[in-house]
Amino acid sequence: MGMKTKIALGAVVGFVVIGAVSANAGDSDTGSADKGASASADRQPGGAKDAEAGAGAGEGKGKEEAEKAEKKASQAEQFKAFVEENGTAQEKEAVSHVTKVQGADEQNDILDTADVYTDFTGGIMGEGTGPAKLIASAFADWKQSENGLVTVYDADGELLGNGQF
Repeated sequence: MGMKTKIALGAVVGFVVIGAVSANAGDSDTGSADKGASASADRQPGGAKDAEAGAGAGEGKGKEEAEKAEKKASQAEQFKAFVEENGTAQEKEAVSHVTKVQGADEQNDILDTADVYTDFTGGIMGEGTGPAKLIASAFADWKQSENGLVTVYDADGELLGNGQF
């Protein structure tokens, strides 16, 4: 390797390191920002205090319980419930094989990625390739993003398919 190539390679590595450090620099403050956000929710109209007052008066009790149940349900359970309510028969059959969903709850509309794990076997040449497309389509109905990618995996973690959402 020539001297110019080494200098150029060193500069590229330097930029990558600086970019990684600056991207992670903002992550340390998320704990304190979350505390402030929850405290301000109590002061906002329609916040937690108003919900508690409404529940005490007998209003919105069912709605509050439904929200708690939805938060307790895993992402896979929420996805299955959505498809059970809104999906086609083929989508319901395909989604019944879903075992785990990751990344569906955190979206920023810049580059959203989600992973869906199934109990299919055989990888891309196995039986799960067709249903993987149905799962990706149902996921796109469930979650919307400006620039999202959902990837469907088999039981061994091998890629079955992907799609945009």
